[in-house]
Amino acid sequence: AHVPLKNLTAEPSKEASKPKPKSPKELAALQAVQDAQTPDRQLQAIENVLTNFADTEFKVMLLQTAMQIEQRKDDFAQVLFYGERLLNADPKGAFALVTMASETARHTRPFDLDKEEKLAQAEHYAKAGLENAKVMPKPAGVADDRWESAKRDFQSQAYEALGQVEVLRQKYEEAISDFKLAISTAATPDAVTWMRLGQAYADSARLDDAADAFDKALATPNISPSVKSVAQAKKDEIARRKTSGSKPA
Repeated sequence: AHVPLKNLTAEPSKEASKPKPKSPKELAALQAVQDAQTPDRQLQAIENVLTNFADTEFKVMLLQTAMQIEQRKDDFAQVLFYGERLLNADPKGAFALVTMASETARHTRPFDLDKEEKLAQAEHYAKAGLENAKVMPKPAGVADDRWESAKRDFQSQAYEALGQVEVLRQKYEEAISDFKLAISTAATPDAVTWMRLGQAYADSARLDDAADAFDKALATPNISPSVKSVAQAKKDEIARRKTSGSKPA
């Protein structure tokens, strides 16, 4: 399942104040980003701003938005493309790193010939994102409590990506530890993290712990119908395994 990035549109700018357009033409170009009716048109509008207003103070926000659009389109290559550009624009931010960590792990398959290379890259992104998330300075105009919550959610996403890496390495105890850290760190509860924890328990044959994790997923506030359906199916599967395991040979 895809884990959306949580609750922060912009990471800190080096400027002391909120970003502002430098001309009426830049303002009109930025308005076109907001007014775009399709993802592809929004990407075109973003590229228009970045090309014609290279010194825009909105570069970080625009690149983040482009990454999120490509995530929703499930275009992994383009997520990395915008992620690298965002890292160049904001090397101390966590957004690009935790997104590329999660997406790299999510697009790695058990029998990929370059699996370990991909996992090493995902692990690198996640660890760098984790460190950046701990120390990012608060941008102007953001309340202290909202910023602290955002930093915690970025750290949580980094731990979750590390867990995804360990699952693909079949190191389930390490994965369980990472997913539990993701859950305990997060400011915003996430059903998908509980599901990943439940699956790691299931892969370790810890069926009672798996059932409890899937219950926690189902109890998460505002769980989406699709995630709820998968969590219920996983819970039912664990129940069948427990029943089967209790039968005499």
